[in-house]
Amino acid sequence: MSSHKIDYQIYGDDTQFVEIELDPRETVVAEAGSMMMMDMSIQMETIFGDGSSQSAGGFMDKLFGAGKRILTGESLFMTAFTNVGYGKQKVSFASPYIGKILPMDLSMLGGKLICQKDSFLCAAKGVSVGIDFRKKLSVGFFGGEGFILQKLEGDGLAFIHSCGALVKKDLLPGETLRVDTGCLVAMTRDVRYNIEFVGGIKNTLFGGEGVFFATVTGPGSVWIQSLPFSRLAERVFAASPHTGGRKEEGSILGGLGNFFDGDN
Repeated sequence: MSSHKIDYQIYGDDTQFVEIELDPRETVVAEAGSMMMMDMSIQMETIFGDGSSQSAGGFMDKLFGAGKRILTGESLFMTAFTNVGYGKQKVSFASPYIGKILPMDLSMLGGKLICQKDSFLCAAKGVSVGIDFRKKLSVGFFGGEGFILQKLEGDGLAFIHSCGALVKKDLLPGETLRVDTGCLVAMTRDVRYNIEFVGGIKNTLFGGEGVFFATVTGPGSVWIQSLPFSRLAERVFAASPHTGGRKEEGSILGGLGNFFDGDN
């Protein structure tokens, strides 16, 4: 099924939102809770899954499609926004944290995009939001961001978001890039993804970069974010007063002071 054709405009620099313009009867599907504002003739409906197969199949088909989202850690439900008026109407969606919103035209990306399980924001109705299984169990056990990645398929527009600064790398056939697992946002369908052990006792115990990293091999494009939200959350939590973190940010001792105080 062809996806609905939607128009859009992205506003903001570091804290962005996307405004989507819908013609009568056009629909955009989004993660629950991501809506920022909408015009009066936009009708909101909670649906199972992504709505790409709402017009076909029975209840079990819809339940299976929604169940796939549970495996990615997402909500069982999504929200469909439909223009039920006679003229153009607008609905806006905001990124959940500081970063960039990326418009992805799946028709220009071979009809498929693999992305982090929590990076999807919204898409034109008809885009399928599923899961992408990786064959090697090592990716699942040690992949950081998970064995199961999201898979966006179709011929319409989808919007994903990243945290921090964003860079796109175009890989030649056989060209490999090592990436922190949390920094990998999305990749095109032909990119091969795997997990590798950092190696070395000193690197493992004292490197501070994690025990495993992702390797992505071309051909294809990869989008990488500078600040995984998990890393930001860990730093905020560690610095909060109730965790016993030091408030003297300018102290020469820094973390060493905590050590001698017995905090570590």
